[in-house]
Amino acid sequence: MSEVLVLVDHVDGAVKKPTYELLTIAKRLGEPSAVFIGAAAQGAEVAEKVKAYGAEKVYVVDDASIKGYLVAPKAEALQQLAQQVSPAAILITSGAEGKEVAARLAIKLESGLITDAVDVADDATTTQSVFAGNYTVQAKVTKGTPIITVKPNSAAPQEAPGAGVVEEFGATVSEGAKTAQIVASQPRQATGRPELTEAAIVVSGGRGVGSEESFAVIEALADSLGAAVGASRAAVDAGWRPHSYQIGQTGKTVSPQLYMANGISGAIQHRAGMQTSKTIVAVNKDEEAPIFELVDFGVVGDLHTVLPALTEQVTQRK
Repeated sequence: MSEVLVLVDHVDGAVKKPTYELLTIAKRLGEPSAVFIGAAAQGAEVAEKVKAYGAEKVYVVDDASIKGYLVAPKAEALQQLAQQVSPAAILITSGAEGKEVAARLAIKLESGLITDAVDVADDATTTQSVFAGNYTVQAKVTKGTPIITVKPNSAAPQEAPGAGVVEEFGATVSEGAKTAQIVASQPRQATGRPELTEAAIVVSGGRGVGSEESFAVIEALADSLGAAVGASRAAVDAGWRPHSYQIGQTGKTVSPQLYMANGISGAIQHRAGMQTSKTIVAVNKDEEAPIFELVDFGVVGDLHTVLPALTEQVTQRK
């Protein structure tokens, strides 16, 4: 059975949930092998985590000489590994960095690339939501090694113990790949909530929230559900929340199990970023709001009345 390479999505060795989703998908295509690009000393710890989800091998690429550079060194390392193992496919988390790594890798391997897949069948046929979610299409790579980026929350992680054999891989990165370097960074302020693009539940607010202070009702509900907080472009433009909260064509794309849109009209700009969510609930006092065309459940009412009552019920039932 051919290997399927899965690029480990992590922060300083802390493996993120989309990696486990990709390993679950990889089992449909072949034998999952995780690729960890990070500190060599963290390789064994990462292997323990990913083998629980089916990783038979864990390739550890020490990033000591490339840490601090942008995506080009990662693409070169993956290229060299792929040329050595000839995988059946390469799966990468669909995010800003993941898609750039995948694009560079596709050029280097002269292979087809599919981005933003929401499902991958056992024959490597992918499902995508395109044109702002108005169409669902199936696509398949016809040349070279299929390189596929998959949106977070597209599969439920399934534990299936693998061997987790650690193999160190020494990549030779060219000087040309080191022409862009991060010179300064600062940690993002922790909120205690899950990452927006990875959260299983997202609670969002729009213009109908009314003010920055009123976003407290959105956050209270989100915290009761263990959810991430999002915002529409209108709320961000009003300065009620930073751009990192924005969901839509010019913000982030999310696909949680549950998405709650509160005080959001449902303009196409916003819908493009959330309409692949599994279950959508909207609260809006305008019964003619376009968002109601999209939802599974809708509540016509004032969010400042509905959300506190819902938060209270959720808290009581915990």
